Amino acid sequence: MSPSPSEPTTSPTREPHPAPGQLHSTARSFGAEATRYDRVRPRYPDALVHRIVSTAPGPDLLDVGTGTGIVARQFGAAGCRVLGVEVDARMADLARLSGVGTEVASFEEWEPAGRAFDAVVSAQAWHWVDPVAGAAKAAEVLRPGGRLALFWNVFQPPPEVTEAFIEVHDRVLPDSPNLWTKPALDTYAPLFAEAVDGIRQAGGAFGETEEWRYEWQHSYTRDEWLDLLPTHGRTSGLPPARLTELLTATGAAIDALGGEFTVRYTTVAITASRTTAAASHPRSARP
Repeated sequence: MSPSPSEPTTSPTREPHPAPGQLHSTARSFGAEATRYDRVRPRYPDALVHRIVSTAPGPDLLDVGTGTGIVARQFGAAGCRVLGVEVDARMADLARLSGVGTEVASFEEWEPAGRAFDAVVSAQAWHWVDPVAGAAKAAEVLRPGGRLALFWNVFQPPPEVTEAFIEVHDRVLPDSPNLWTKPALDTYAPLFAEAVDGIRQAGGAFGETEEWRYEWQHSYTRDEWLDLLPTHGRTSGLPPARLTELLTATGAAIDALGGEFTVRYTTVAITASRTTAAASHPRSARP
């Protein structure tokens, strides 16, 4: 249910976190592109998935903001028993069709019903969760030693492509912030800091946070990029005519640069282990 592989709808300046109702309303907007989202959104490094699995005490995993089940399927293939929680019913329906058991709720309001998990993960979605309430809920459902892992794919096109996208944005969307003007990791830095702060405020339930990073690349053709673009947070709410204008101008810019380009990705994970026992864990996490 994330806005984009590289574009949070927040600025690098730390600001008060939006109210949960505002977050959930925005998060639900991505269900209109659920099928496209599942088709075009990038997956996550296998090395990260296996590191989380290998450092969790068991195979029961909760995926917060599971969306269409992209990372849930990766964890399932790695041997986990996965339950998803997703605020958008359209996303959840698609996740279920792919075999991911998914319950529809915001994580803050989701009822665990006594279930316990060995890992709680959130891929490209934790910025739609209140970071303090979310960390407290994760602590409630994690077994002792269980791992909380919150991660994002952050992409940065090459400089000449970035410059072209800046020009297109200023021309087509002059009244909206142009996030292309800042390095993507700088744009994401407040989200990482909020995640760390939320974990630290969870009443001592977690050990020290760690940051894991994985570097990789992916090449896009013009058509592949234009297929991905409507799933970005900055475009999901555009009127159809404005979206068409943006896609046309972006396509022309890519054509002028040779019709394809390679994006540098950094997958950043904020993670910590549960250090103290939850109140009770009467039954397995299996739905």
